[in-house]
This record gives sequence, C-alpha cells and structure tokens, in this order.
Amino acid sequence: MPASSRDSSAGAGWQDQEPGRYRELMPPRVVELSWLNPATLWRARNGPLASIFGDPTGTDRQRWVGAQTERGAAEGDLVITRDDPDTFSFMLLGDTGEGDGPQYAVVPGLLKEGAGTRYAVVCSDVIYPVGTGNDYPTKFFRPYRDYDAPIYAIPGNHDWYDGLTGFMRVFCRAPALPPAARARPLSAAWWRGLLWARPDTPDDALLDQARQMRSAPAQAASQPGPYWAMDSGPIRIIGIDTGLLGDIDREQGEWLRRVARGPRPKILVTGSPIYVDGEHHPCAIAGGGTVDEVVRDPAHHFVAAIGGDIHNYQHYPVDVGGRRIEYVVSGGGGAFMHATHTIPRVSVGGVGEDDFRCYPMRGDSLAFYSRLYGRRLRLRRLFDLTPDQASAVVAHRLGTTPVRASDRTVTLRARFVASVLGVASHRRRRSRFRLRLPVRRTLTQVLSPGSATYSPPFFKNFLRLDVTPEAIRIRCYAATGLRAHELDPPVEDDFTIPLPPATPAA
Repeated sequence: MPASSRDSSAGAGWQDQEPGRYRELMPPRVVELSWLNPATLWRARNGPLASIFGDPTGTDRQRWVGAQTERGAAEGDLVITRDDPDTFSFMLLGDTGEGDGPQYAVVPGLLKEGAGTRYAVVCSDVIYPVGTGNDYPTKFFRPYRDYDAPIYAIPGNHDWYDGLTGFMRVFCRAPALPPAARARPLSAAWWRGLLWARPDTPDDALLDQARQMRSAPAQAASQPGPYWAMDSGPIRIIGIDTGLLGDIDREQGEWLRRVARGPRPKILVTGSPIYVDGEHHPCAIAGGGTVDEVVRDPAHHFVAAIGGDIHNYQHYPVDVGGRRIEYVVSGGGGAFMHATHTIPRVSVGGVGEDDFRCYPMRGDSLAFYSRLYGRRLRLRRLFDLTPDQASAVVAHRLGTTPVRASDRTVTLRARFVASVLGVASHRRRRSRFRLRLPVRRTLTQVLSPGSATYSPPFFKNFLRLDVTPEAIRIRCYAATGLRAHELDPPVEDDFTIPLPPATPAA
C-alpha cells in the first residue's frame, strides 16, 4: 500500500515528484474558474438572495417532482431498483465540477480504484459555479467518460443556482418548468424576483453530443428526481436534496420518513453534512423534526450519513444508543479546497480528537494556506510554513501530538501564522495575535477559490464502498495530482461497518 499523508510528507505530495498525466484528459482550452471575478459572483447571487428574501427551493423542488410524476418519469416513492448482487462495490465523490486541473486530477485514481464497481454517486454540487446545463460537457461528461458504470447524483446549492434546470435535464431528462406564478407586488418574493438569476437555456444539441461520451449501455443511468432511494444489493441508499440553504421541505421530509422504514441497512447521501467542522448540523425539515432524527431512529437502520458541500474529508464515528453511525464529509471531488486546520479540537457527539479523521490533515492544510496567502500577499518569507512546521504548530495549539514524526519546534513566526490563519487553540486565554485572515468563513468563498491552486498537491479525495451482507468497508483515497498517486492512490481512511444479520422485510 502506498504511503499516505499520515505516513510521510512525500505521501502527502509535498516533495518534488513527477506530475500526473491528468492534463492529457482535459480539453485543449480550459477556463479556470475565478471567484474574484465580479461576473462569477453576480451569476451566483441566488444563494444570498434566498437568505434575505426567502428560499423558493422547496416549492420549485416539488414542482419538479410533480412534473416528473405527470409525465410518467417518477413513480411511487422514487425508488430506483437495481439488480446488484449481495457483494458489490460503488464509488462516491462530491463537489466535483469546476472543469479545471484539480477536478481532472481525481479521474485517474477514480478509474483505477473504480474498475469493476457497479456505479458511482455524486453528492452535492455537480457543476460550478451555477449548475448550468451548458457546462456539463466539460465538467461532467468528459471527465467521467471512461468510468464504465452509471453515475447517479443529488444536487448541491450550486446546482440550484439555475433553478435545477441543468441538473434535471442531464440526470432526469426533464424539460424546463413553466414559469412560476407571479408574486404579489412588493412582497419578499416580488423583490427577490427582481434580482433572481434566471436559468440558462440548455443547448440540447450540445448535450446530445456530449452524451455520446457516456453512451455505452453499461453507463446508462436513470433517476426519477433530485431526491431518490436506491435498493442496491443488501442495502438502501437514500439521496436527499437540501437545496440552496441546507434544509428540506415538508413533502420531502414525509417521503424520507417513508423510505427510511424497514430493516434493510441504509446509507444517507446528502448535500449538507450532519457532522462537519466539529459541529452538529441536524438539517431541519419544514414543519418540524430534523433529518438526523430520522437517521438516528433505530427502527430505520441507518449505518452511515455521507455529505458533500464542504470540500475536504471528515469522519465522525458517533455512538447512538449503543450502535455506531458513521458520519462522513466527502466533498473533495474536484472543487477548491476548504481548510481543515480551522477545525477546533473535536469534541462533538461523543467523538473526541482520537476518533476523528480528516483529509487533508490539519498541518497540511495550514501549510497549503500559508503558501497561498504568502503568495497572494507577497509575504512568502513571513507566511510560508513547511509541512513539518505547520504540523508542529497545529499540534501545539490544539494540544495534540503530530500525526507524522516531525521537528516539533514551534517558532514565534509559526505561532503568528497559525493564529492569523485561523488555527484554533485549546487554551482558554486569548491569543496575543488578534488579526484573522479569511480562511473558511464567508470571505473564504471568494479568496481561497480565487487563488492559484492549479499545481499539485491538490488534496482531493473520493470514496470506495465495498458491500457484503455482513459489512460495508469504506476507504477514502487521496488525489494529489502526482503520477505516483494516479497509479496507486493513497488510502487516507479505512473503516468497516458491520451489518446486522438479514431479516425478512416488513
């Protein structure tokens, strides 16, 4: 097994190594997405508008599901029935489609480890920045053209920025919705409508041409809507759509409670992770209750909940009434990297620091961002930390032991950089350094994606899940953009979920 980031800095991708050949997969001309471009921010304005003037996602989602039902494309409880055997494997990745080097760098490892798997699932934000259908040729069909199995998906907030039009056209073959009823003048919905970004009209000829890249019979996939349940071998996978603001509507909540019933072991796939960054976000259901209450109900037999949206990997094994549910964040499928070094010492849901896993590790995240800010501020001599320096200062501030053996000397400069770049401290006293640069909070959505991050290591990830009637094994693989890791992707986390003995269906 190749060395991972937990073994060495070379395993993390820091040492000079041969770059990968992922660029050979890319189109001749690639537009690198810049979140510093005002035009990009303006196109992605629907999220902030929904926060201010109210979120229409729930209503629009049910219009999509209703239209699918009317045209006979969705039946019953939106269950996809597959003929998978009791022992099989599938892939999962999230937050994929910026269409640039980091996304394509995931592909070689995905193809290697995904060989022979039955299908893949994309959890959240298939397309950036606004989910338009016209971006699917280079950000979906081309990258995964050689993955010889179906791909299913649930949308993220960026897929909703065009009203879900592109997502529904590609994954459900759904025509555009008719215009919604006009809002009452001067109402919040009326003001929202004045600024709301209208969806692009998908170019059907362009999409039909792009579909030829994934036209093999083995790649054929059909899903009934933006949320669905899939019976696959001994398990049921339930994908929910958390829309623009990370919650679900009443009708979807009622559906979730129905399809969660029964003894079959279940995995939730969601665009909004329930445990993330050391916090618990149970995901509200309109009308009352939360998604996590459904997951935790022992009558529903959930064994894992996997979410995207945050662009890294995190793992929280939570004890719920004497049984363990694995809560996972897997959003490192191609989009810009969210920091992990800003995650405080973990103590949530009974999970402590020794049980928690993340990728990139906090020290590598701090080293990555120290170089990023050093470059952008032209203060490299001040900001740049080596991976060993970053690992040591993170461990010092959190009161932990560095995962990799390293020089544990913590200099004043390293403490300053760690403080201003948002590394939490387990000490109650306040840091002498009060300055904070935006790393994971609101402004990060502008500065970190807008910085040049097109040279390895990329710190992306994807999952492989191996299912048997007795257990599910989940492995998190790294994608760094280096050739050695394309040929043999490092494993950054590896755990097994025992399944209860099969019982007759209720």
